[in-house]
Amino acid sequence: MLICGIKLTHDGAVALVEDGKLVFCIEQEKRNNNPRYQAIDNLDAIVEALEEHGFSIGDVDQFVIDGWDGEVESQFQVISEGAPITLSGGPYIERWPEDPLRPHDGSGLALGGTILPYKSFPHVISHVVSAYCTSPFAEAEEPSFCLVWDGCIFPRLYYVEQKGVRLVECLFPMIGHAYAIAGHHFGPYRKPGSESWDLGVAGKLMAYIALGTARENIVDVFRELYEEHFSGENPLAASYREDIHNVEALLARVHDYFSAGAFRLQNECAEDVLASFHIFLERLLVGELATVLQAHSQLGARNLCIAGGCGLNIKWNSALRASGLFESVWVPPFPNDSGSAIGAACCALAVDRGLVSLDWSVYSGPKLRNSAIPRGWKAAPCTLAELAGILASNEPVVFLVGRAELGPRALGGRSILAAATSLWMKDHLNEVKFREYFRPVAPICLEDRAQKIFTPGTPDPYMLFDHTTRPEWRERIPAVVHLDGTARLQTVSRHSDHEVSKLLVEYESLTGIPLLCNTSANYNGRGFFPDAAAACEWGQVGYVWCDGLLLTKTSEPDLS
Repeated sequence: MLICGIKLTHDGAVALVEDGKLVFCIEQEKRNNNPRYQAIDNLDAIVEALEEHGFSIGDVDQFVIDGWDGEVESQFQVISEGAPITLSGGPYIERWPEDPLRPHDGSGLALGGTILPYKSFPHVISHVVSAYCTSPFAEAEEPSFCLVWDGCIFPRLYYVEQKGVRLVECLFPMIGHAYAIAGHHFGPYRKPGSESWDLGVAGKLMAYIALGTARENIVDVFRELYEEHFSGENPLAASYREDIHNVEALLARVHDYFSAGAFRLQNECAEDVLASFHIFLERLLVGELATVLQAHSQLGARNLCIAGGCGLNIKWNSALRASGLFESVWVPPFPNDSGSAIGAACCALAVDRGLVSLDWSVYSGPKLRNSAIPRGWKAAPCTLAELAGILASNEPVVFLVGRAELGPRALGGRSILAAATSLWMKDHLNEVKFREYFRPVAPICLEDRAQKIFTPGTPDPYMLFDHTTRPEWRERIPAVVHLDGTARLQTVSRHSDHEVSKLLVEYESLTGIPLLCNTSANYNGRGFFPDAAAACEWGQVGYVWCDGLLLTKTSEPDLS
């Protein structure tokens, strides 16, 4: 059975699942150097994605669209074959708590000259299902809790087992966008008087707070204002909690919260304020989760899946893993909406077969496009051993191989790799990526060496947890050590068939160091490079390695 999952809104994507196996997931931002968070506003992209992988519209047994904004249903204004159409879909949050997987049945999906029926499931439930079905818990047929904290919702805890999903509780009344909105009231991204927010700010603040110190007096201010504005038994907080489907009202109330905080904290430095707010939310999350688990101890499960945009907060993920509340914590490489097309397809699969394990690989994104060698570049075959030598000479390399990784993090398929032995390299990579000086560069490390270098150094293949660099290694690999001594580690098995694993083995053999710097290969604000030509045209790095071919920038453009 072929199921095509579709995410139309931001982080748009098309995923195809065949008999319980993920065939591909194509995120729009990873095509043609598209902007981050690119939506699918033209349905022809679905046809193209299928055809690129040898499938036609008629091959697909079921189309599924991820739900979106709306209390009862969502609506999508899209283009198909040049004509505008309107589609309806499931709501953001499930309408029937006793049956979260009840689909919305739609019609009028115009693809390739055919009008087709489709199903749609609530957006939040797509998050739950994508996280659980890709987890080791589904593979072991074990139940799990699933925490979903998205931008415009309060954190929600679900209980998932093969036979179904059910909501346990909402944990507390704070929307996920609060983290990003904090950055518009304090710090380098402050926008006085603005009530907008930037999706990219949250990740940058995770880095920025390393400049500050969490102070209890500031945490107390945020706690008092939280009770006044959101959680207390007063008219202001009660009206906020009752307005959960009015996104604009929720955002405005969160801005009011930070405006009140800015007035009370005007003598405090921004770094400390933001570090303190981070700790306030971290404590709130762990504490409320502990309370809810105790109240529902009869459920017994001690596994946790994390999904929603806040699942990209590595410090909160690490705090939950270290809390002792769970025996095992799973975060998929696409906890944000980049996994929603997969989740939509898995919802349809669950209706038919229950919540079973999905057979999937993180390297299921777009294939590299064929491209000509641009002027000013020369090409020659290059082995991984030879490439390790170039890296050891302190030269960064754009590394493109196979299919792109899923989710927002570069995991060795669309990466810029470099030696980590010089602090200069971190500054250089931030400079060529047009990133702020305080932003970290992540290490990609052989899994069996990680515990010698990091604490805890546990296997983390998707760069979604915090690790502390051991003191004896900090001077050896300064380019990947963040300002607070931590690192956003990605581990790779030395037995993996992926080329980045083989490169790490070669690099360790040459240098004795089992890791490299790893940052995403992309234009600023765009998805991954779709081909070698895009990396060459970007031109900030002098070497591009693409499927065994090394492209080297020449001193003069080749005009022949």
